[in-house]
Amino acid sequence: MTREYRPAANRWDSGELAQGLDRTYRLILRSDAEVPEPLLVQLRALPSVEEARRLEIVAAPVPSPVLSRPASIGTRIDRTGLGYAKVITKGDARVKIAVLDTGVDVDHPELAGKVVAGADFVELKGMDTSAFVGDISGYDAEPGDDIGHGTHVSGIIAGLGLRMAEGVAPDCRLLAVRVLATMRDGDKLIGAGLVDNINPAIKWAVDSGADIINMSLGVKHEGGGLPHADVIRYAIGKGVAVVAASGNDGSAERYYPGALPGVVAVGAAGPDGGVTAFTSYGAQITVLAPGVDVHSSYAHGGYAVASGTSQASPYVAGGIGLLKSYALERQHRLGNAEILDILRHTSDKPDRRPRSEHAGYGLINLVDAFKLLSYSLN
Repeated sequence: MTREYRPAANRWDSGELAQGLDRTYRLILRSDAEVPEPLLVQLRALPSVEEARRLEIVAAPVPSPVLSRPASIGTRIDRTGLGYAKVITKGDARVKIAVLDTGVDVDHPELAGKVVAGADFVELKGMDTSAFVGDISGYDAEPGDDIGHGTHVSGIIAGLGLRMAEGVAPDCRLLAVRVLATMRDGDKLIGAGLVDNINPAIKWAVDSGADIINMSLGVKHEGGGLPHADVIRYAIGKGVAVVAASGNDGSAERYYPGALPGVVAVGAAGPDGGVTAFTSYGAQITVLAPGVDVHSSYAHGGYAVASGTSQASPYVAGGIGLLKSYALERQHRLGNAEILDILRHTSDKPDRRPRSEHAGYGLINLVDAFKLLSYSLN
């Protein structure tokens, strides 16, 4: 039996206690066996047990990227006012954006000097790991990325722009956190792992000083408590902005953490600025951002073009990083309520409705966002 979380300091603080992080444990069987349902029923009946459930391995399939030559320069159609925002600020090194994903190629030229800390939270001890390859056990500080998804996301946020478009917030810094292992699915490699391994990773990012957490991933609610709910409340309570992809199946299916209260759920916009057909909308989408044919860094020093809400989410995380940087330079720490208020009032609505089911409050508009923020800081 092991504790699932560690206290941020020498003892548990009020925020950790309020979310029950001090009393969350993981039981690992000494031999390979299935936990029988009657045992779970008996555990749940104990007065000291609030909840008991099995750990489940879930796959997080991502759209297949198209590898590109390193010499090609990617461009983005700027419908969001990013160029205007970058005249004001390209970010601040004090603002840290955590990328919880398949890992990050920290040696990629586009990410040189960007990653200030890393961690690997993949731990599959006691599970059937026959389909997995590479590192599958033991928390450590090596967030290597064999799949490329996390490296692609990181480049969108903070890439140098050597052989691709410059990242949204190139002067912000990254925390690289590996939460998904590498699983072989036919001739493809996909990200997969324990949902519960993501939870201590979220807490680590918060306790390591993250201002923003980007999660270009999502899982369905298959039973028990909502995935990540307690630790996401902890993060938001600490003033950390959590940004997540809404999902890529084009349905009203809810994916978590995007569907949790307080999370900025992001849908993908096409070249025309409208919502894409593949964007899932069950997560109460907050805003849209570019998510089609995005060129960025990839695993093993490579580059790739990919589409999905996974690409839109880091665009918004980077945009929030710019807003937080601008506020910080004026001695103001931008809170989550302020961020959500800015996004609601400044995004470009798809029609006359203040909010729509498929597009949320609309395409992120960094011109108007900075104007509103500047006005509120004066």
